[in-house]
Amino acid sequence: MPRAADLRDRLAAEIDRTGFGAHGIHVRIGDEAAERRWTPDVREEIHSVAKAVCVLAAGIAVDEGAVSLDEPVRDILGDAPLGPGVERVTLRNLLSMTSGIDLPWSSTMMTDWPDLAAEFLSRPTRGRVFQYSNASTYTAMHVLARRVGDIEEYIRPRLLDPLGLGDVTWARCPNGRVLAGEGLALRTEEMARLGHLVRDGGVVDGRRLVSAAGAAALHSGWVDTGSTGEGYRRYAMAGWDGPGDAWRLHGAHGQLVVFASDAVVTVTADDHAGADAVAAFAARAAVA
Repeated sequence: MPRAADLRDRLAAEIDRTGFGAHGIHVRIGDEAAERRWTPDVREEIHSVAKAVCVLAAGIAVDEGAVSLDEPVRDILGDAPLGPGVERVTLRNLLSMTSGIDLPWSSTMMTDWPDLAAEFLSRPTRGRVFQYSNASTYTAMHVLARRVGDIEEYIRPRLLDPLGLGDVTWARCPNGRVLAGEGLALRTEEMARLGHLVRDGGVVDGRRLVSAAGAAALHSGWVDTGSTGEGYRRYAMAGWDGPGDAWRLHGAHGQLVVFASDAVVTVTADDHAGADAVAAFAARAAVA
């Protein structure tokens, strides 16, 4: 049996055994692909996996010389009011969650203030320490847009169209900006295309969309999160280190892209509590 089909079958059996609320899985090893579905194949919110698209957008902008990840935000935004210490925060800090600015998630965070990015940047920083916040990615895309224009329109010809996702739209806040850390809806196989692009170092169908460094940024330059939980101890830009020797993109309610050895395992689901166990099983099974 081809390796991709074998891994799919073992993962599907584990999902059925545990009752995990999977919608679909997609496994790619080399050029082999295999899928399994439990629900209709429709586009669904990928939650924080969308952060990977933000990192790729920034990587493309770096490749084109439009921005540097290490440029202070103040140099890009000009005279925007900044909280104490925030003048030293960079785009890299915003994407890697190391701005040290605290703004907890809420379901109404996009409307709790007239401008979420302005509110985020007006708060004090604790230094270059890990502080996870959807507002950080949202602010990063607001900053990047100052250099490249509307983010969705910027990436459409550069990333979405080449991936066959040209009709995808990004949900927006009341100010008209992309939500950034969420707001993208993809089918399981479509989300897997992001994983394949990253696995293959920024190349799809022989065409380079982003530099190798831009693709690797999702799982390099790990920072300590302060967590003791398996798979949550280190974070890069959008990627979490673990479980085990794997790394993953991880969205709420069980949206996963697990990179283990030469396998990319993509899961869409509605089961927040069971996602860590599924990721761990996929990581182990990929190397078994």
